[in-house]
Amino acid sequence: MKNFLFYTATVFIWGSTWIAIKMQLGVVDPVVSVAYRFTLASVLLLIWCKAFNLNMRFSRKQHVFMATQGLLLFGFNYLLFYIAELYIASGLAAMLFSTILIMNVVNSALFLHKPIEKKVIFAGLMGLTGIILVFRPEISAFSLDNHGIRGVLLCIGATLLASFGNIASAYNQKNNNLPIVQTNAFGMGYGALALVATAVLSGKPFTFEPTLMYAGSLVYLAIFGSIIAFGCYLALVGNIGADRAAYATLLFPMVALVISTIWEGYRWTPNAVTGMVLILAGNVVMVHKGWEPPKIIKRKRLATAPVKK
Repeated sequence: MKNFLFYTATVFIWGSTWIAIKMQLGVVDPVVSVAYRFTLASVLLLIWCKAFNLNMRFSRKQHVFMATQGLLLFGFNYLLFYIAELYIASGLAAMLFSTILIMNVVNSALFLHKPIEKKVIFAGLMGLTGIILVFRPEISAFSLDNHGIRGVLLCIGATLLASFGNIASAYNQKNNNLPIVQTNAFGMGYGALALVATAVLSGKPFTFEPTLMYAGSLVYLAIFGSIIAFGCYLALVGNIGADRAAYATLLFPMVALVISTIWEGYRWTPNAVTGMVLILAGNVVMVHKGWEPPKIIKRKRLATAPVKK
């Protein structure tokens, strides 16, 4: 039941953050906004840890592991995605990010020695097919020019970093016994420092938009999109594995589209509806304990007895 609540919270929160992200765009450079987001999230989590007397003493080696997770999951992957969306449509970016499911399956096998489940692969392929159908118009409009290829490569790189961040979190929980809250508090801080350094080196001005819309969306992204959603998601990574937890990345674009239907008048096409059905069916396959992919039954040749002459 706890995993179901974590899963639901992750999907619905990350499915709604696109509205807050749109409110962030405009005056403040995206890299600076993300740095603000994770700085605020880190500070709030550190205050929470102090208020509830959580253990904050960790060795230098443990801080290295926390920093590794932070740079991968709360730093450079976000930076690459923001740059990628300057070159390609957000729908194509969402489709490419959904490949984290397959990446997590492979990386879990390589680094955590977790066996690859056929059910997870089958459900993942169903979900990826659904995502392609949903975002088919944006994918069809993609052009293989230099900017398009650059955007795709940046998205794939960002997704790979996020996948490594998932594996780092699973390793930190299982092998280093690092608690999620404190690890996220320090990890987000390290990620924010990396983004601040990137902004400084690239000459981005640290401006701030003093409006209710910008400040409110920043607080929402820091508390709900970062502290709560990442806390739930990484708990899932530790409880059910990075491969299964990553299926949430296929569902939150669907939540975003449902919100867009109400907020912006998004119109559903037959392809989008079919894609939604495939994604939901894949989710059922993923969580159903007794289901296994259909096996291909090979017909055996009937051996004929030799004819006596």
